[in-house]
Amino acid sequence: MKKTFLVLLMSLLLRAENYTNSIGMEFVKIPSGSFMMGRDAFFEDGGDDELPLHRVEVESFAMMTTEVTQAQWVAAMGSNPSNFKGRANPVEQVSFDDIERFVSKLNQREGTHTYRLPTEEEWEYAARAGGTTTYLCGDDENCIDAIAWYYKNSGERTHPVAQKRPSLLGCLCT
Repeated sequence: MKKTFLVLLMSLLLRAENYTNSIGMEFVKIPSGSFMMGRDAFFEDGGDDELPLHRVEVESFAMMTTEVTQAQWVAAMGSNPSNFKGRANPVEQVSFDDIERFVSKLNQREGTHTYRLPTEEEWEYAARAGGTTTYLCGDDENCIDAIAWYYKNSGERTHPVAQKRPSLLGCLCT
């Protein structure tokens, strides 16, 4: 099944520094640390899959600074499945199987085996950057416009990457 607006962020196993690969994918080092993940009570914007609140330890890794662009996808895969065309737009209309093929081709191209998708814990840690607010940008829902394209501000289409404010750890992980 194809997914629209799939956010595809890549991560690398441990890297000592920030890094840009051969097709322009930029990665920033995310330091080891811990954070509280989940919620301590059922809340309106989530469900019981957010329970219970628990401490998560995260080892250092590298996270891509933006979503995978259509140009980067084409460089690795040779074609563009996206509906909302634009070299700097994030790739969309890809399935999990498509992503697994992309990761495999990227690892082959770069001569490594370290490219992968971030875990849920890694993604949230990088996005929250130590924050404990309801939203990644604060407790007021109105702050979301500054960090993400979503149904209220996107015009129901994708937009070029790197147009919103990154997390304090340097990635656009929203």
